[in-house]
Amino acid sequence: MENSSPNKSSLHPFRIQTQDMAFDLLPGQNLLDALEQTGHDVSYQCRHGYCGSCRVALLSGRVDYAEPPLAFLHEGEILPCCCRVRSDLVLKCGKKKTSGGSNGQA
Repeated sequence: MENSSPNKSSLHPFRIQTQDMAFDLLPGQNLLDALEQTGHDVSYQCRHGYCGSCRVALLSGRVDYAEPPLAFLHEGEILPCCCRVRSDLVLKCGKKKTSGGSNGQA
């Protein structure tokens, strides 16, 4: 029987490192949801691997997919909406920019 649930097979959290922070991906947690919850800037539309909008660069680590995504992926790219995390990851992904700061003018 195929396990299609993201990160379900892991009994321990995986460590996810991005450009701005590190966090634990809990068993059963979807990577795209976790990136959103931690304030990362990841676009998305379909959330099922069709459109490819959520693609991010995988710098290290391992993921797989229950079914190959329909969106085209270059080497080193993953779709956090539908991948299954299989190890700690390092991603090229930053947090959302906030507009609450000063604009640099005096």
